[in-house]
Amino acid sequence: MTFKDKVVAVTGGASGIGEATAKLLAERGAKVVIGDVVDTAGARVVEEITAAGGTASFIRIDVSRAEDTVALVAHAVNTFGALHYAANIAGIGHPAARIHDLDEAWWDRIHNIDLKGMWLSMKAEISYFLEHGGGSIVNMASGAGLRATIGQPAYAVAKAGVISLTGQAALEYARDSIRVNAVAPGLIDTPAVAALDEGTRAMYAEQMPMGRMGSPREVAATVAWLLSDDAGFVTGITHSVDGGFMQKS
Repeated sequence: MTFKDKVVAVTGGASGIGEATAKLLAERGAKVVIGDVVDTAGARVVEEITAAGGTASFIRIDVSRAEDTVALVAHAVNTFGALHYAANIAGIGHPAARIHDLDEAWWDRIHNIDLKGMWLSMKAEISYFLEHGGGSIVNMASGAGLRATIGQPAYAVAKAGVISLTGQAALEYARDSIRVNAVAPGLIDTPAVAALDEGTRAMYAEQMPMGRMGSPREVAATVAWLLSDDAGFVTGITHSVDGGFMQKS
């Protein structure tokens, strides 16, 4: 699987799964455009990709702002001459809360970034792809969007919306040579999880059928496959990367 001379936009590419995705795609030959709200982390990832022999550029964006998602596509085209693929990974979670005590501000913030931001990103990307012969998009969903998760009502609903939006776009643009898929990670050893105490990490790992958490790179590898021509007849799916967790009753 190669991405040689292809241009990929990665939202949320400054940390966690987004960073792993940006680096893996660069290793496989892609010219990577990272869009994120964190300037210092975005610049660091670009430096690390470049030091490893890859090609990358960073632009500061907030995916909840339409003009920023348009700017991301424009930056890719202006910097590298085209856009072929997009990995929409930007997103946030919220403090654990049940429905009755979830703060309204958190509900709005989660939906502005995790769902509206996904729609705005896709809108900008698809608009470009329609004029340039097609493309491939992978959206970051979550296992929480597939099954109810206690304490995460806004996040779970937003990610369920991402899954629905992915299927909608796949159907609408299938004959325009635009494929749209999603990935639904389970418990992944991201920086946020790494910051937990060792006992909590061990408890989480024990809940997994494989007895461990997944790595960001394992999720990135699935994103890369779905983006690539190797998955050329795959569109509209949500691919779980959860070590079998969804099979537990």
